Amino acid sequence: MKDKEIPTLIGGDFNIIPEDKDCYNPKAWEGDALFRPESINLWRSMLNIGYSDAFRIHNNRAAQFTFWDYQGGAWQKDHGIRIDHFLLSPEIADRMKSCTIDRAPRDKEKASDHTPIILEIHD
Repeated sequence: MKDKEIPTLIGGDFNIIPEDKDCYNPKAWEGDALFRPESINLWRSMLNIGYSDAFRIHNNRAAQFTFWDYQGGAWQKDHGIRIDHFLLSPEIADRMKSCTIDRAPRDKEKASDHTPIILEIHD
C-alpha cells in the first residue's frame, strides 16, 4: 500500500469469487469472468499488498453468499456466490468488530439479487 498511515476501506460488488468455498459449485463457474484465474489473481494482488478480506478475518466457513441469481431458483436452492466484499487496510482491519452477511432482505418479495454485507468497526 502506498501510505500505511491512511486507513483505507474498499467495499462493493467486486464481481470476483475469491475461492472455491465462495460459490455453491466451483465447476459451474469455470470459465466465467467472476472465477477466471485473471480475476482471482487481481483479488490476490490486493491481499498481497496488505489488504484483508473483512469477511474472512473472522469467518472461514464455506457457502456464505451475497448473491443469488434470479434464474433457476438459485435462492431457494442456496446456489449463491460471494462477490460483494470489503477490503481493509491494516489500520481498519485492526479496528474491525465484525463483518456479517444479512440474508434476510434477499428473502423478501422483489428483493435484489444481492444481500447486504455489514461491516462494524470500533472508533
